[in-house]
Amino acid sequence: MASTMISDEQPTRCACVASANARATLTRPRQEGASTEALFARCQSGDRGARETLVVRYMPLARKLARRYSNSSLSPEDLTQVANLALVKAIDRFDPDRGRAFEAFAIPTILGELRRHFRDASWAVHVTRGAQERSRAIQDAIARLSREHGKPPTVGQLAQNLELSEEQVLEGLQVAHAYAASSLDAPVQAGEDDETTLVSTLGSDDQGYEQVENDMLVGDALATLTAREQRLLQLRFVHELTQTEIGEQIGVSQMQVSRLLRSTLAKLRENIGETAEV
Repeated sequence: MASTMISDEQPTRCACVASANARATLTRPRQEGASTEALFARCQSGDRGARETLVVRYMPLARKLARRYSNSSLSPEDLTQVANLALVKAIDRFDPDRGRAFEAFAIPTILGELRRHFRDASWAVHVTRGAQERSRAIQDAIARLSREHGKPPTVGQLAQNLELSEEQVLEGLQVAHAYAASSLDAPVQAGEDDETTLVSTLGSDDQGYEQVENDMLVGDALATLTAREQRLLQLRFVHELTQTEIGEQIGVSQMQVSRLLRSTLAKLRENIGETAEV
């Protein structure tokens, strides 16, 4: 489950929700009988007790709205916390002078926060908000255009319809795969006797490590050769000269080059611990 992102202002709201019951109990003789209008008037003047009384008064509404998502994969406790924080936000933003009932303002605010949290937290892989919205727009366009034309749209048609580039459409289609992730322990096949898991099929032995080790051994062994022996190997295996051409380079016969190569290679193999014959 993706973790909930906490904004700078949320710790204050969390503290307000956590202490609302306790403080409201202390101020109940003065606040509990007050009308909602009076409480909001006091809240706007900076009365924290009135603010917390309003939180406690409308917490059942927040919990009721959070239960709408109780069948989702998200924790009920997290959903309730999101709803309570949204309630505090609604209380802080509500303007009673507009003549609108608080419930009519709070319900869309709380539901909006719950939907936003559900969209963000349900992605198996972290994806930016803009990428999520673009991906949803593409999926909606695919469904709409498929109904209109009787077949799935092409990338070009999606790009034209959404006024996006084809690269953006392709990225959006890739993002859709981040909404759900497969478990690495999931079986690859459904056979009863097949215990192969997805993780066992991923990756392979990297031969590069062995090559690096061999290169280091050969490099150390080459350092033990004389300058003439090193030049001999360079002419043969780097410049790929024939034995006759090498002989012309170093001033010896082809037969001498052959003997020198055999002895040099034997010395090299001995130095790297190899016992194979020349």
